[in-house]
Amino acid sequence: MALLAWRPEYTTGIPDIDHEHRELIGWIDTLLQDLHLTNASDERIDQLLGEIHARISAHFALEEKVMQFMDYAGWAEHKADHERLLDELRDIMEQDSPKDQFDATGLAAQMTAWFTNHFRTMDAKFHRVSMRK
Repeated sequence: MALLAWRPEYTTGIPDIDHEHRELIGWIDTLLQDLHLTNASDERIDQLLGEIHARISAHFALEEKVMQFMDYAGWAEHKADHERLLDELRDIMEQDSPKDQFDATGLAAQMTAWFTNHFRTMDAKFHRVSMRK
């Protein structure tokens, strides 16, 4: 069972962005699932966090490029929300706690809340504007 799963309301209508959103949610769910396994090593968790950070950074660059190309008025606010998530991920990555002390449930709740809020607000606004152009 997925701890973080794709939801239809996350759809922006921009195929490349929706595809990347699905992939990112899959990577984060893999991390959350591994955190619940007793045999997942600290190295595996570090690897997944690094991969997620790299993929989210690349995805945000694509999304921001599309917003700039479309001259999206909400670009700065949207970018600031992206930076907030990247800061949160860096904070998680910098924790020196072993995996068995990692709060997987808290991280799942944090990521679910972030994606749900970001997709429903920031991405939904962008979607409405992009569909008019």
